Amino acid sequence: MSAKVDIEFTVNGAVRQVSVPADMSALDMLRDQLDLKGAKEACGEGECGACTIIVDDASVCSCLMYAADCDGRTIETIEGVQTVDGLDPIQQAFVDQGAVQCGYCTPGMVMQAKHMLAKNPNPTEGDIQRGLEGNVCRCTGYRKIFDAVAEAARS
Repeated sequence: MSAKVDIEFTVNGAVRQVSVPADMSALDMLRDQLDLKGAKEACGEGECGACTIIVDDASVCSCLMYAADCDGRTIETIEGVQTVDGLDPIQQAFVDQGAVQCGYCTPGMVMQAKHMLAKNPNPTEGDIQRGLEGNVCRCTGYRKIFDAVAEAARS
């Protein structure tokens, strides 16, 4: 059994304090201790992007990050993306373009798109494709996802 570590961090604007096993992933902490179920575990190896979160303005596969490494950091998950007025423009674009099928990859795609658009608010088609290349979708064929990100960039 792994030793426990006390950590404090900000997630979706709220300061949180938790005690976690030293070997627990950030993904497991978010899902099991904070009840933030948006990030999904698919590959568990950082290859699919389903667990993408934003940590200190960097896109991160939360399955590869230790929960203890969240100490002192600022984290944004899909649960923090929605605005007071409703869906974030990226989320709305995914709905409008029909870019959601089974929905398993959608939280990670939205988080990666948010990160990419923060760095490059006027991406080309190639920029969008490269920006999302670490996120796997097995349902859509990507066209609608790329169109959704382009629409979000225009809004």
